[in-house]
Amino acid sequence: MHPEAKKWVEHLDLQPHPEGGFFKETYRSDLTLTGASLAPGFSGDRSASTAIYYLLSGKDFSAIHRIASDEMWHFYAGSPLRVEGLHPNGVREDWILANDGVTGVPQAIVPAGVWFGSRLVDPNGYALVGCTVAPGFDFVDFEMAGRDAFSKQFPAHSKWIESLTRSQ
Repeated sequence: MHPEAKKWVEHLDLQPHPEGGFFKETYRSDLTLTGASLAPGFSGDRSASTAIYYLLSGKDFSAIHRIASDEMWHFYAGSPLRVEGLHPNGVREDWILANDGVTGVPQAIVPAGVWFGSRLVDPNGYALVGCTVAPGFDFVDFEMAGRDAFSKQFPAHSKWIESLTRSQ
């Protein structure tokens, strides 16, 4: 692990995330949105918003997944991070997060329902980012892509899928 990444993991008390990397929830709104007020696809009440710290280091990656809400990414420290998305219609879109004023942007939004993962532009670096989700994140809305089934669904993107999945 990159030495600066290790410092952040310890300082922020980050824990391993199921999709890869490290995270810590930092905010969960007390305001509750009822399931009846939410778009189809939500199976119950949700917090209005949630936020986490998220850190990747070296060649680790965030495996392809999707959630039912929009997710706003905020860049805090380290080297540029590429968030790589696949829209339901099969169109790929990438967002590069950085705060150097040249490489990328400090903030990007992955729309609800878009499959996405992330990895460092420089595999020797690290990136500390934040993710804000509204309506708030709940693991019941989290779906990890299985390599084989996802590749069959999107065969034109099978090499990309293989590079950002851990399981068949």
